[in-house]
Amino acid sequence: MDLNAFFKAEFAEHHEVARRSEAALAGAFAGLVGACVKSIRGGGKLMFFGNGGSAADAQHLATELTVRYKSDRAAIAALALTTDTSALTAAGNDLGFERVFARQIEALGRPGDVAVAISTSGKSPNIFAALKQAKAMGVVTAAFGGKGGGGLGPLCDHLLVVPSDTTARIQEMHITLGQMLCGALEIELGLTPSGA
Repeated sequence: MDLNAFFKAEFAEHHEVARRSEAALAGAFAGLVGACVKSIRGGGKLMFFGNGGSAADAQHLATELTVRYKSDRAAIAALALTTDTSALTAAGNDLGFERVFARQIEALGRPGDVAVAISTSGKSPNIFAALKQAKAMGVVTAAFGGKGGGGLGPLCDHLLVVPSDTTARIQEMHITLGQMLCGALEIELGLTPSGA
């Protein structure tokens, strides 16, 4: 294996996906930021969820908002539906894995909140069930997707589909877009100087 060629090829693909994402997603990103700002200003919260690496991203982003991103400021109401092992295992055991996020949204969601799914494939039944539950309750639905979006489109008010079929590249863009969301929310909510 030529490690130098591998290294360069990975970066080349990353840069290409980043460029295509920048070109394709500016409008969708602005829409998501606006929905999240409206929710927080109205006393709502953001609920992040996903499977595997996307579960880690959900936890990461919720933490950036509740604690801090760039600077000390007032907390932003956000939570990850991927972190409560008792809720996850009880729902998985008693209701089926398909309901592990939907049940939490049923318990915690309120109209005006934003449910943010993170899914590289857009094909996970538990993601679909959660978004359907959110929609039924008047919760704003959003997702970071990839691979053409899968079945996320009809379930989302705001959908950012990374233009790639490579899981690693999609995940890289998801965390980039998610951290951009955190930074934009701090600025739009007036919690940090725009140049900070």
